[in-house]
Amino acid sequence: MKKAYFNWSSGKDSALALYKALQSGIYDVQALFTTIKKDGSKIAMHEIGIELLKQQADSIGIPLTILEFDLTAPSDEYKKSMEMHIEKLKEKQLNIALFGDLYLENLRNQRIDNCRRQGIQAEFPLWNSKPRELLQEFISLGFKSIVTCVDGSMLDESFVGRVIDESFLNDLPDYVDICGENGEYHSFVFDGPIFRKPVEFEIVSRYYRDYPNETNTMLNRYWYLELR
Repeated sequence: MKKAYFNWSSGKDSALALYKALQSGIYDVQALFTTIKKDGSKIAMHEIGIELLKQQADSIGIPLTILEFDLTAPSDEYKKSMEMHIEKLKEKQLNIALFGDLYLENLRNQRIDNCRRQGIQAEFPLWNSKPRELLQEFISLGFKSIVTCVDGSMLDESFVGRVIDESFLNDLPDYVDICGENGEYHSFVFDGPIFRKPVEFEIVSRYYRDYPNETNTMLNRYWYLELR
């Protein structure tokens, strides 16, 4: 089998892609790799903290490697830090990087190019899957996931905190990507066939942040769920 590490986001696409990789018999996944914001120690957008990440990894049974990065630091510093972490993974003969991307070609090509420059290979267990069938499989397999972030320009705040099930899928507006591949929503997976036991958590609060849009002429509001 190919020795690999998995780029873990804590959400539904990561969980299903990891499941597919483990079931394939092709990959020996020996590490989960996650980048988090240094200020607050959470995954960007998903807003999941280190302790819950550790609980996920412990339940899955795969060691977790974390890269903390400063959002205000120059991009070169982040790049150097990322390269150092990847080199450490390569020292363990982990030369395959697995991603949970579905069908964004530009992002896929970017990941392939970045990995190639580091002398490793990027692979995508879910690539070109049919979105609705994919989420229905996710649900039927017994995965449990809660929505922790929504783009307020696409979904209203009532979607934050909902469990991803058939009712959730049916309530999504037609103009929203059903898998949230364009950032419409993000999630936290707390149970399913890759977990030895459910990840315990509690909902602390719901809050929002406003971000400038691409033209800086108005703000985009994102709603978040704080878990611990």
